[in-house]
Amino acid sequence: MKLLRYGPEGAEKPGVLDGAGRIRDLSGVIADIGGAAIVDFGWASGLDIESLPVVEGAPRLGACVAGTGKFVCIGLNYADHAAESGLEVPPEPVVFMKATSAIVGANDNVIIPRGSVATDWEVELGVVIGQTAKYVSEAEALDHVAGYCVVNDVSERDFQARRSGQWTKGKSCDSFGPIGPWLVTRDEIGNPQNLKMWLTVNGETKQDGSSETMVYGVSYLVSYLSQFMTLHPGDVISTGTPPGVGMGFKPPQYLKAGDVIELGIEGLGTQKQKVVADD
Repeated sequence: MKLLRYGPEGAEKPGVLDGAGRIRDLSGVIADIGGAAIVDFGWASGLDIESLPVVEGAPRLGACVAGTGKFVCIGLNYADHAAESGLEVPPEPVVFMKATSAIVGANDNVIIPRGSVATDWEVELGVVIGQTAKYVSEAEALDHVAGYCVVNDVSERDFQARRSGQWTKGKSCDSFGPIGPWLVTRDEIGNPQNLKMWLTVNGETKQDGSSETMVYGVSYLVSYLSQFMTLHPGDVISTGTPPGVGMGFKPPQYLKAGDVIELGIEGLGTQKQKVVADD
């Protein structure tokens, strides 16, 4: 299934994409996409999607999962991206947190924060946890995944690298976490390590890669993180980005107001964001 949340910010309703690409209203079946609804998909057994009400028009799409408690990110997880960053591939995954207040819908505006001089883009495969995971093995890790989504790990490189402390301050600005457009359930993605991914700015290709070049794959990451923290339903893991980010160009290329970012991952849909300045 391709699950989604549609409607005004803060008042989103659950929906599902039908075979023709139309949004069908799920609010008569479940309260939201999150919590118990992604722990147990029993509610979907025997569900006739084509019988659900069609949502007319083109409503705003919110973040594809509600109630995210942790937004965990993995840095330098593609060897070629580490190289363009001038850094070595780490001997263990680099883990940092992104504030959940950064989460927005897939097509909401990306806001350049005040004082920014280096706002950057990063297309990433997002992993949505469906079953509580604590000390899980790599072999059982995917059993704890509800599904996958597209994430744009928007980053302010000056805040991240030159303002001292941890990366979190360059990763957590408002709007720096577009998620969606939908949560694609695990059964629809046979192999999360073989998905093409891409990103353009103003129609120019910047990133063109594949999840198969990850250093640490999804199973490993879920298991690894569960050794340090309990992962709960609705938590999102953003698994790193392939090369082509703005800071990797010579000279660097960063976002400015008026730019349009488009990105997508095979089987998981696309995002489109307009870049605006914070006022």
